[in-house]
Amino acid sequence: MHDKNISPVGWYVCSYLLRFVELAWQHKEDPDAKFLSWENTVLVRAKSIDEAYDKTVAIAKEATSPYKGGTEGVDVQWLFEGVTEVLPIYEELEDGAEIIWYERTPRKLKNLRALVRQKQEFAQ
Repeated sequence: MHDKNISPVGWYVCSYLLRFVELAWQHKEDPDAKFLSWENTVLVRAKSIDEAYDKTVAIAKEATSPYKGGTEGVDVQWLFEGVTEVLPIYEELEDGAEIIWYERTPRKLKNLRALVRQKQEFAQ
């Protein structure tokens, strides 16, 4: 029997969360403050789920150097909050290979159809 936490093809889909802050802002660590955030998803080659996690952290931290933002040159930074997902890929990567799936809770048909987007919506 195969361990569901190990990719037999050596690939993992991993996501991590970054939040944007102005470094001088006194509320940047306030748990009730609101922040712009990005959840990025990357493809990682690894021998185990632990190695995939560690590689994802390293990838995420590459994007967290402070820089001058906006027209005023304010000190800003994307802060790494953590890894949100590490999913093994079970099939070889090729056209049509399934890499992610979601089981959705039962919903009304109109709500299911609201999840669907038209082709032209993707090119905006």
